[in-house]
Amino acid sequence: MKEILKDRSFQLSIILTLIFLGTGIAFLLFGLAGYSWVIFILLPIVLGVALGAMPNKKYILWGALITTAIVLICLVFPGLSGMLCIVMTLPIVVPLIFLGYVITHLMRRYRQIKDTNRLSVLLLPLIPFLIAAPAETYLKADKEVINEVRTEQIFDYTPEQVYDAIKSVDTLDAEKPYLMYFDLPVPIKCDLEKEEVGGLRTCYFKAGKSSTHDFGSGTIVEKITELERGKVLKMDVIDYKLVGRNWLGFKEAIYYFDQVGDNQCKMTRITTYTSVLTPRFYWKPLEELGIQQEHDYVFSNLTNDLEKKYGK
Repeated sequence: MKEILKDRSFQLSIILTLIFLGTGIAFLLFGLAGYSWVIFILLPIVLGVALGAMPNKKYILWGALITTAIVLICLVFPGLSGMLCIVMTLPIVVPLIFLGYVITHLMRRYRQIKDTNRLSVLLLPLIPFLIAAPAETYLKADKEVINEVRTEQIFDYTPEQVYDAIKSVDTLDAEKPYLMYFDLPVPIKCDLEKEEVGGLRTCYFKAGKSSTHDFGSGTIVEKITELERGKVLKMDVIDYKLVGRNWLGFKEAIYYFDQVGDNQCKMTRITTYTSVLTPRFYWKPLEELGIQQEHDYVFSNLTNDLEKKYGK
């Protein structure tokens, strides 16, 4: 351990990682960069490029990867991110750091660059990020892309019974999906102010089980735009507070109730949302998975409530 701590390249790898990631976080906080490919792809690659230029390779990646994990986890404590978000970020960031490292290694192999331990030289790969981040933020079109997650389930109850059970929920208590054992926010109740168009429905959340702080808690306030008992409950999201998830925006919450057979109801739950995270091919499936698990939890609780109230 002493040998590792005294290693010059190990020490420099920690310093470089702190500078590169610290710059990225500062750019996010000051609005000079978005939650985009510049942060999640370009920054890790140029960090890896800088790391690969150092002569002693033995402990470089250890220092960088450990520092990266610590920095990202530290974002949880001030509420800048959730633990689940960090866990989802590591699989894309870590391989890209290694990719940048390999790129420099290949350039050294063909004698395109030389080894160096000079910090001023090792910081040069950060320049593309310093240019690309604000340029992307300035040039990015302000177009909002709407995403939709839809869940359907058939209940052995009438549409009116299912509608009455879901419109307002005193306490949600059901078996939690696995992401709620991280810090996916857990719905605890939904209060309906007035059952009419224009009425407000407020849903309350608490932090997932793994969180020792209340960073995942918050509220979503919905305004009813259409309702018909046993047919439809449609709401616009007019306010939401989910700490550590400022990249996610909620637009609409919809419930459809369709008669199936003589005494069954097919309920369809639709959540529309926006996200600023890119690349979309990586983040969209993860976002949909999180929202889908929220749906599953609500459906499971609804089943329990219907059985308690009407039997079966």
